[in-house]
Amino acid sequence: MKIFVTRVLPDEGLAMLRNAGHTLTIHTEKRELTQEELIRTCQDQDGRANVPVSNTPAVLSAATADTAFLLMLAVSRKAFFLHKQIAAGNWGFYDPTANLGVELSGKTLGVFGLGKIGLEMAKRCQGAYGMKIIYHNRSVNAEAEQVLGASYVSFEELLRQSDVLSVHASLTPQTKGLFDKKVFAQMKTSAIFINAGRGGLHNETDLLHALQQGLIWGAGLDVTNPEPMLASNPLLDLPNVAVLPHIGSATVEARTAMARIAASNMLAGLEGRELPNPVTH
Repeated sequence: MKIFVTRVLPDEGLAMLRNAGHTLTIHTEKRELTQEELIRTCQDQDGRANVPVSNTPAVLSAATADTAFLLMLAVSRKAFFLHKQIAAGNWGFYDPTANLGVELSGKTLGVFGLGKIGLEMAKRCQGAYGMKIIYHNRSVNAEAEQVLGASYVSFEELLRQSDVLSVHASLTPQTKGLFDKKVFAQMKTSAIFINAGRGGLHNETDLLHALQQGLIWGAGLDVTNPEPMLASNPLLDLPNVAVLPHIGSATVEARTAMARIAASNMLAGLEGRELPNPVTH
């Protein structure tokens, strides 16, 4: 079979496909394909209608939670901003009240979307800082309540109580643009907003205004709206903001596991077996 791979993957996953006798064509340019390019390229590959779809669940949860945790720490101590100051030759800050951060011990972590990634984030925050865990979900997370003593609260209470609000929800018609000026206005002025879910969950203009007006204290983003974020985006100039280029799963371990699972799903489909990780909706 001819298989088109849209990105360069770790060798382990590619080797699985080659060892099974398949011919790979790999898109090596460091950019996304347009829809027209994808259609044109795939005309020479093997395919059929009603192709089953799979994903790579679970293996990226720890890495993505680490990224959210990193952003929380970076924002709380203005780390990205101070790094830029040093690079610009501004090492000396002699005012003892300048560039103060905030401590996290004993604070309240609110999680919007307490699935696998949100649970991993909560475990890290409670383990490192003894943070109280509250969350809002479509359903109760019994594991989080049993293991972490997490409390389910209404969305309004989540906003009011959270010292750090970490967002890990899926992007749906109900959640698209949910975090806007009305929502930020309900949060603590000392709160840190973290989005490691999807950029479309927050309104970026409203987030900028909330930070500039002091409605919230800081923000950490692994996802932006839109992506990629322009270098001229004023969020990048704020001392209490940390932005990463959607690298949640970007570890050797996570990406290798993702490639392995993707290859396993593809081989199962080509051999007429049930997909290990089918997408059914």
